[in-house]
Amino acid sequence: MNITDIIRTRYTSKAYDASRGLTDEQREQLLELLRLSPSSVNSQPWHFFAVESAEAKARILPAFGEANAAKVQNAAMVVVFTTHTEMSEEHLNTLLSQEQQDGRFNSDDAKAGQDAGRRYFVNLNSHSVEQQRNWMARQAYLSLGFLLFGAAAIGLDATPIEGFTPQLMDEILNLPALGLQSVVVAAIGHRSEQDFNARLPKSRLERGKVITLL
Repeated sequence: MNITDIIRTRYTSKAYDASRGLTDEQREQLLELLRLSPSSVNSQPWHFFAVESAEAKARILPAFGEANAAKVQNAAMVVVFTTHTEMSEEHLNTLLSQEQQDGRFNSDDAKAGQDAGRRYFVNLNSHSVEQQRNWMARQAYLSLGFLLFGAAAIGLDATPIEGFTPQLMDEILNLPALGLQSVVVAAIGHRSEQDFNARLPKSRLERGKVITLL
């Protein structure tokens, strides 16, 4: 795979072809990509809502403004990225148990070390509720970047969307009862012929203005 070809040709889609959905293989790859996304100290402080049906899209549509409504309606999949409202003891224990089940520890000391190291960084970012939530939100954005690149790698278009009302999205999906809050959204699918952005050249600052080699 030549990643340069992918990053030079991918772009943020502005319009989707509602007649084209995802193949089973594409759907499976996207869901696994989300599940396997990287996060600080493997904290995985998230839950992803993968919205495909017209009924489910209509349900979340009121949380979006006019500028993004058509993208939500016409995209093959809309992913709502949510994070936990707190890094709970239950979640920390679940992570450790899964890591043990997946064979990441060759001794009790290794397991204890992983637990202690993760808790250290969680505590480092938990001097306030707001700080902890901001830290968890940054993990969601890591996953968003992973998704944007991964979608392009399998021939799909994508759009990151911050233009929605989180409080309304939380209410629609009953997130407070689940201990979750919405952070960001991504639309994924196949671009429409009316997508003006597809016809425009990519524009980025020159390498020397954004990268310093030391």
